[in-house]
Amino acid sequence: MIDVDGSNRGDVSINDALLAAEEAGLDLVEISPNAQPPVVKILDLGKLKYANQKKAAEARKNQKVIEIKEIKMRPNIDDHDYETKMKAVRRFFEEGDKVKLTLRFRGREMAHMELGMQLLNKVREETAAIAKVEAEPKLEGRQMMMVLAPR
Repeated sequence: MIDVDGSNRGDVSINDALLAAEEAGLDLVEISPNAQPPVVKILDLGKLKYANQKKAAEARKNQKVIEIKEIKMRPNIDDHDYETKMKAVRRFFEEGDKVKLTLRFRGREMAHMELGMQLLNKVREETAAIAKVEAEPKLEGRQMMMVLAPR
């Protein structure tokens, strides 16, 4: 049993521990039930719950939620449009988000899948220093997709 001021009282019977807690006007809380013998402490249970709640809220506040941002392109994208999209991709990586690149094929563009693959490989090479490929380029219907994650 651990006393109110934190001193170790050693092995104490349950009844004696409950009496000591009642005299102090506090609660008897089981700290580690699996220990042999179980460790109990005299403290205010309301304060303990409040402190744990505050700690959990602080942990939730500090965690970063990783989002997946999507960039849509076409296989015959122009140079300036491509650079604009790449600027957005770099900004997303700086913010710590994943990027899903979607290439949409329309009409006869389906006959030239290699153009889409070349474009995605070009993106992969340009972002190799700051990102890693999480999902390789794959074709789903008329769309080719690739997911990149920041390093």
